[in-house]
Amino acid sequence: MNYLISFLVMLAVQTGFSQAFVGTVTDNEGIPLEDVGIFNKVNGKHTHTDGMGKFELPVITVNDTINFSLLGHFNQELVISDRDLKNPVQISMQRSSISLEQVVLVSKVDALSKIVEADIQINPVNSSQEILRKVPGLFIGQHAGGGKAEQIFLRGFDVDHGTDVSLSVDGMPVNMVSHAHGQGYADLHFVIPETVKNVHFGKGPYYAHQGDFNTAGFVDLKLKNRLSDNLVSMELGQFDTRRFVGMFNVLEKQNSSAYVASELTLTDGPFESPQNFNRLNLMGRYHISMPGKQALSITASHFQSKWDASGQIPQRAVDQGLIGRFGAIDDTEGGETSRTNLSLTHRKRFSNGQSLKTSAYISQYDFDLFSNFTFFLEDPVNGDQFRQRENRLLMGAQTIYNHENISLGNLNMDYSAGVGFRYDNIDDNHLSRTLNRQTVLERLAFGDIDQINTYGFMSADFKWGDFRFAPALRLDHFKFDYVDKLSESFITRSEEKIAVSPKFNTIFSPSPRTQFFLKTGIGFHSNDARVVTAKNGEEILPAAYGVDLGTILKPSDRLVVNATLWRLFLEQEFVYVGDAGIVEPSGRTRRLGLEFGARYQATDWLYLYADANYTHARSTEEVDGLDFIPLAPDFTSIGGLTFQSKKGFSGGINYRYIDDRPANEDNSIVAEGYFVTDANLNYSFKNWTISLIAENLFNVDWNEAQFATESRLFNESQPVEELHFTPGSPFYIRGRISVRF
Repeated sequence: MNYLISFLVMLAVQTGFSQAFVGTVTDNEGIPLEDVGIFNKVNGKHTHTDGMGKFELPVITVNDTINFSLLGHFNQELVISDRDLKNPVQISMQRSSISLEQVVLVSKVDALSKIVEADIQINPVNSSQEILRKVPGLFIGQHAGGGKAEQIFLRGFDVDHGTDVSLSVDGMPVNMVSHAHGQGYADLHFVIPETVKNVHFGKGPYYAHQGDFNTAGFVDLKLKNRLSDNLVSMELGQFDTRRFVGMFNVLEKQNSSAYVASELTLTDGPFESPQNFNRLNLMGRYHISMPGKQALSITASHFQSKWDASGQIPQRAVDQGLIGRFGAIDDTEGGETSRTNLSLTHRKRFSNGQSLKTSAYISQYDFDLFSNFTFFLEDPVNGDQFRQRENRLLMGAQTIYNHENISLGNLNMDYSAGVGFRYDNIDDNHLSRTLNRQTVLERLAFGDIDQINTYGFMSADFKWGDFRFAPALRLDHFKFDYVDKLSESFITRSEEKIAVSPKFNTIFSPSPRTQFFLKTGIGFHSNDARVVTAKNGEEILPAAYGVDLGTILKPSDRLVVNATLWRLFLEQEFVYVGDAGIVEPSGRTRRLGLEFGARYQATDWLYLYADANYTHARSTEEVDGLDFIPLAPDFTSIGGLTFQSKKGFSGGINYRYIDDRPANEDNSIVAEGYFVTDANLNYSFKNWTISLIAENLFNVDWNEAQFATESRLFNESQPVEELHFTPGSPFYIRGRISVRF
């Protein structure tokens, strides 16, 4: 890969460069602004500022008009003069309220992510669950006491806990390979919502910098480098809910900053058996802009959580009056987990649009979960409770070289190349049958896993007139090692596999208000190391083949609409098997979908948004009528409005809707859809804010998680397969008071 980078650098030098427009963008206090969009309205070239507020943009002629845009700041324009080309410029942007007028469409593959950023800035997240809900079409469901990772739905996938969506935080992976509970398990609860700057996402397998689990899409949370204010917040609500947040600047200088943040959450939930849920988050981040156009960010965090759960209950038990909707068959379910992270990111900007970004991370992760989905099916005496546990050390690093705005005759090119690795060392990964969380009845699986993923990728972006052509190629190598501790002899089983993932995206942008795109690419998701080694390397990295055709339009300064027609084919689908607590292959699938979204800034104080998604998902290896994909959503929609008055009042109301969907392969068991509405109202005076948050405003009965499961109750002689569910929260109100200083 080093030879490849050297060759590309030599090519760039030989082809030459146009004269560059360089400078720094800061706010009115002189603080560097990151990710400012810089767009040449004459020739369509664009770039953005780095973590030091630096930028470099080739300019063809004097009198070109350059637009500077950043959410929460007034747009600025500059007409280039001779002096601007000879000396670095200093641009100061003034703060303003968030508006769609600040959004400029540029010809990027993930342009929709920048538009949705307005949703986050206008209506910030209030909980860790809401973070993922900001992605259009993404639904989540909690079904184990609040401490377990959420179940995810996206593009007609029941992703379980992350099998087909890649999640990361500032590039650090969240998905856990070969996890004790399920492949790709992604627990985002170690993120404090108030520290999230924006949610960067993309749908489909079209992104060279994304690898394992990027089939339906990816989500990367970007954290703040600095705080605008110190914050202390206290929240109280029904079900003995309490949440405390503290965020404090400990260093505030023009070129460096540091802050610490903490979160404590306690609740019993609406269940008859208290959840006894607690979660503690601690975080610190240091950021510095160094001499030589360099920047360094260091982040450390610790998270731990413990909870009890009432689990998924059978519909018949509620119908027969054995338990209520918020009752339990086995209320000894629950668990505890923790994660400690240390990560750093270093950026270096060279001359002529070149830059280098290096990131590294290390995490210590522990997980312990008790579940019972089938009750007395396998063991009529002791019950079917089982335990899943692991201890994991996760580490990795990545370096990406970028070179922007290279002139190749009539073409303009950007390119990037990157290399990296991820190493997971998992000790005592096991599955055991237990009784009341105390007694181990039988060990079903017990072993150590070592899994290494090394990778390299390169991508180019050619601009020709109003078109952009973006070919890319990614290469991943996996090595799986598993030691079965239940075996009488010591044997390390090993398997290796390489995945080659080409991508090609085309974008047509006839104006800054219009974008049409055609995305194509191949992605993959890995299988559990225990399954891989047991099957001698079969079905290790099943591929996903995708294509998107769509558009993003900005008909007016205050309106943005988007529409996409897409198709995705998977070589192997993984589904969750509730009675065994494992993920297993279940055949090839295809999906065809249509997405539509709109965002409208009706007035300076009123903002509206809505997204609708339809998917037709089927197995390709079964006959008609038996080819339904369990729990695959066919129609979902989210939307709402937010307002902010000049008299200190703000708030919003939003909805989420998911249609009925099949819970098994022949659609004889149906997972019920729901329409849930949430609302919030805030009043700010001076530096104080008082908030009222209401979930499930109209108190509808809805099921947050649903599965078709065969189970047997203590009073039954024969098992029954039917819908098992975790009830969604009833009307739930919380009050919050916060102060900024």
